[in-house]
Amino acid sequence: SDLFRRLMELNLPVGDFAVFGSGPLAAHGIIGAPGDLDVLCRGAAWSAAQTAGESRYLPGYGVNVVDIDDGLLTFGTAWGIGEFDIDMLIDTAEIIDGLPFVRLEHVIAYKKIRDSEKDRAHIAACAARGIVSAV
Repeated sequence: SDLFRRLMELNLPVGDFAVFGSGPLAAHGIIGAPGDLDVLCRGAAWSAAQTAGESRYLPGYGVNVVDIDDGLLTFGTAWGIGEFDIDMLIDTAEIIDGLPFVRLEHVIAYKKIRDSEKDRAHIAACAARGIVSAV
């Protein structure tokens, strides 16, 4: 997708970021191209994101994020929904086409917590491929 290419163009240091949200589902071909990307980051990747985009605070989630390309790419050092160990999500990310993606079991766990209509559709798409049973 164009969003994945755009993220690659930022040349963030692998090992300091991973795509979360719906991005990993798209990378696995479970859903179509996402409308935006949510990227967890730390260290040098967070520093690079801060210089490349605009910072804002999300009061409903209690997190600071950086938006690039009018929010098509959103970077954060915390996840405002559920209790996730960001370092673990980044450290265990799987590399697909040169980009790190949070593992599907963690994405599904997040989508079960958030439980929006879109999340339920994504979980159903995973279940149709036999993926949800691992969670």
